[in-house]
Amino acid sequence: MAKSQGSERTTLSVKDFGPIAQASVELRPFTVFVGASNTGKSYLAILLYALHQFFGGFADPIGTGYLPGRLRRLSHTPKQMSDDQFETMISWLRTMLEEAQGKRELEAQLPDNLAALVRPVLQDVGEMTPLLDAEARRCFGVAELGDLIRQPAGGHAKIAMRRHFGDGNAGGYDFDIMPSQSKFAPVVPEGMPLRVRRESFRQLHWWLRRPSTGRLSADLAGLVVPYVVGDVARPIHYLPADRAGVMHAHRVVVSSLIGRAARAGLAVESPLPTLSGVLADFLERLIELGDERIRTTANQRRLAEHLEANILGGTVETRRSAVGYPSFYYRPSTWERELPLMNTSSMVSELAPVVLYLRHVVRTGDVLIIEEPESHLHPAMQVAFTRYLATVVKAGVRVVVTTHSEWVLEALANLVRLSEVVKSRRSKVAGGGPALTPDEVGAWLFEQKKRPKGSVVREIPLDTVRGTFPAGFGEITEQLYNDWAEINNLSQG
Repeated sequence: MAKSQGSERTTLSVKDFGPIAQASVELRPFTVFVGASNTGKSYLAILLYALHQFFGGFADPIGTGYLPGRLRRLSHTPKQMSDDQFETMISWLRTMLEEAQGKRELEAQLPDNLAALVRPVLQDVGEMTPLLDAEARRCFGVAELGDLIRQPAGGHAKIAMRRHFGDGNAGGYDFDIMPSQSKFAPVVPEGMPLRVRRESFRQLHWWLRRPSTGRLSADLAGLVVPYVVGDVARPIHYLPADRAGVMHAHRVVVSSLIGRAARAGLAVESPLPTLSGVLADFLERLIELGDERIRTTANQRRLAEHLEANILGGTVETRRSAVGYPSFYYRPSTWERELPLMNTSSMVSELAPVVLYLRHVVRTGDVLIIEEPESHLHPAMQVAFTRYLATVVKAGVRVVVTTHSEWVLEALANLVRLSEVVKSRRSKVAGGGPALTPDEVGAWLFEQKKRPKGSVVREIPLDTVRGTFPAGFGEITEQLYNDWAEINNLSQG
């Protein structure tokens, strides 16, 4: 009845969304979005964040557990379970709990009579459209999702999320955005088995202690959702490109927001724009950091300390004031005192949020999106940080980055080629770093096209001859050399 996860994969496809004309991206443990500015890398990253928030879960404010995503809170009113169905469920739960002991990856298939009860609940999601619409608008910081359609005049954007199974089945959901409305539709084929993932077994154990037939089918359907949508059910965290500025100015931003809230209805509406959801969530996390109730794991501490010792050359510390508001400091390993974060180098300011998130927020199995990890980093540090992110992936955290850096791509290419070297010889490579298999890495190029007008996204294959994921940076280098040669000829003429 139960089986380990196989070679399933999750894809996200979009059409006519923001600057993107067409894209189909497979989500892997280390996923890279690369391309010129204004080609839609951040659009796709924010969309991914919004879908994770809706379909999956996210850490609670003090990091002690997970809150379910909005789709998991299915409000469909199911039919009452029959006595036979209830007995089947109790017997199935007990069997699953026994099989789950000592196993990290496990999915358990629902018995046929329970699947027949759950499937209509999964498919009856019409009332969930406004919630997905609201979450997407929040994350992008727009008043209407229609504003994100690439061709507003009579057009619409299409979003499709699929989990592809080894048996040929594919499940997921479609989300169409039209100028005046949105449409949310399930793709749950009748022949597709329904399963529950291991992380839901704790909830099942709670049901065994307090069994009730009232909403069990709807609750069980909520636990099946992560199986249907795959990796998009994982909790997710977003480090925006302007994270260093927010770190420096978070007190000012919070004070402004509080002041505006206190004057609501009394003052003229402020011309200041509303924060996007990714920025608001990042700001909220900063305020929560350092809360003494937050529990950190050994894996979290190890990842944070690795980054501090090997790249930052010092530690990032958090202090809370008498009213509980945090301040952030950096203590260099060679100094006797600490520095306020705003007085440190730009590299420290950029990487400090990564340290804090990995220490307090991100857990094994989560997804971490980092925009432009190369910002304010010397090329040598870009390479070192890319190798570090591979360590994070190997620790069980999935990573998505947007980048303009050739150094990041070349360092990543080396880590993939390193997987071809036997383990006993990998330490001979300068800098080392954990090896990543080709299945663990996906690099996706966002290219501006004239037909169709907009960006088209394609996977970049690893070029084993040049040692990189070719994204066009070489053409720029070649053009600069040609310009230099031409200037040299003209100056001697």
